Amino acid sequence: MTARNPSFWSTTLSPGPCNKTMVTEFILQGFSEHPQYHVLLFSCFLSLYSVALTGNVLIILAITFNPGLHTPMYFFLFNLATMDIICTSSIMPKALKGLVSEKNFISFGGCMAQLYFLTWSASSELLLLTVMAYDRYAAICHPLHYSTMMSKAFCSMLAAGVWLLCAFNTAIHTGLMMRLSFCGPNIITHFFCEVPPLLLLSCSSTYANSVMIVLADAFYGILNFLMTIVSYGFIISSILKMRTSEGKQKAFSTCSSHLIVVCMYYTAVFYAYISPVSSYSAEKSKVAGVLYTMLSPTLNPLIYTLRNKEVKAALAKFFPFFRC
Repeated sequence: MTARNPSFWSTTLSPGPCNKTMVTEFILQGFSEHPQYHVLLFSCFLSLYSVALTGNVLIILAITFNPGLHTPMYFFLFNLATMDIICTSSIMPKALKGLVSEKNFISFGGCMAQLYFLTWSASSELLLLTVMAYDRYAAICHPLHYSTMMSKAFCSMLAAGVWLLCAFNTAIHTGLMMRLSFCGPNIITHFFCEVPPLLLLSCSSTYANSVMIVLADAFYGILNFLMTIVSYGFIISSILKMRTSEGKQKAFSTCSSHLIVVCMYYTAVFYAYISPVSSYSAEKSKVAGVLYTMLSPTLNPLIYTLRNKEVKAALAKFFPFFRC
């Protein structure tokens, strides 16, 4: 239990006869329990953040200015890169500050904003990975009808649907969080604002929030994962039916990068979040948080660039060292 310091507590009149002390700021615990590693963590996080920003911006520029990459696959990759930038930028500046500060304060409004943008981008990425799996299914299983199945209008509708649906879902999560009362303690056992540790700090009923978490886990985690698995089941089946090894290799190369990203992202999600709030583990959540907010946005552009000749060729037009 933290001391009730006037700098981050305020008194508001409750509906009852008594005054009620409410939290107006939180303290992000971060990695304060391991101060001996702060310099190392700061160096690692700053490097990851720099690589993530640079890699995803380069992918956006390459796709934007190269007409040869104006296809459905690269259109969705453009959206994925944008989501990665929002995801990592919503938490990394504050996380880096926490590693060089004795205490890392964040206002209630700032916490809700961080929660919104992080949840929006992370859930959008899960949904977009499913859309990208469907795109690979259409390309490999129905090559003759691919241009019809994945028309420009349909791709735009899918991308807009992902952004809008996830924005609406996140608005519900954030709205439910803002209606809760926080009476203390005010220490979030994480390096960013996240739903489970915030619910554990609430002094009011979190039933509606818990129901929403279960529904979100069922849709974003389980349903999307099953849809991706089904898509790749059809893809693998089609590849095995191909007669030439060259055709099999070419077909597999078009989806291998996406499959790596899917496995990496869902591993982090299932590791930390497909579980009840009551069984929340701070240490486990921090590890998963590093995986999907730092490591994944850093590796995504490297995976798609290093394994994709078309992206490398597009980047080589702007940056000669990609020709090597």
